[in-house]
Amino acid sequence: MRVLVLGATGGTGRHVLEQAIASGHEVTALVRDPTTLGTIEGVRTLTGDATNPVDVRAGLDGQEGVLNALGSRSLRRPVEADSTAILVGEAERVGIQRFVVCSAFGVGDTRDGANLLQRAFFSSMLRRVYAAKEVADAAVRDSTLDWTLVYPTRLTNTPPTGRILAVESFSGVGRVSRADVARFLVEQLESSVWSRKTVIVSGR
Repeated sequence: MRVLVLGATGGTGRHVLEQAIASGHEVTALVRDPTTLGTIEGVRTLTGDATNPVDVRAGLDGQEGVLNALGSRSLRRPVEADSTAILVGEAERVGIQRFVVCSAFGVGDTRDGANLLQRAFFSSMLRRVYAAKEVADAAVRDSTLDWTLVYPTRLTNTPPTGRILAVESFSGVGRVSRADVARFLVEQLESSVWSRKTVIVSGR
């Protein structure tokens, strides 16, 4: 599948990029600074900003799927709401076949499974980012796209385990390797199990 990857220079996005290539997809990465991506064989790199409609339109040209692992680098100025509004509109326009998004546990209804300490953290340090993600996720759910919204629990930089728990609801404190989340995201490109559904993923 011809796939556009957003957030490719991030902690999870880098794994998404590598997993997509390893799975045989034809991958394009839209990044603001290509030098931060380095040299990865099998990737077509486009320089651009995910909040710029012209750049997003160029990135989506000729694509069949989207893997969105974009995350805010600034807690005060989150980009998820603005970038997703543009991305969804352009993806609908060109008829993207599959649209997979990495969100975060604690956003939207998934907050119901968080404990008091987690909720306090989400409402303080991550308040603006999570509010932006909630707006972004609502735009995805309201779209005509064949979407899947993935909500990983606490992300770690540990090696992949190959074991992941994928559920509709989750309670407690979970952890999951970024590499395992990336593999799950890429697998959704060719799976209908979680089509137009939200899924929480955690380590086993």
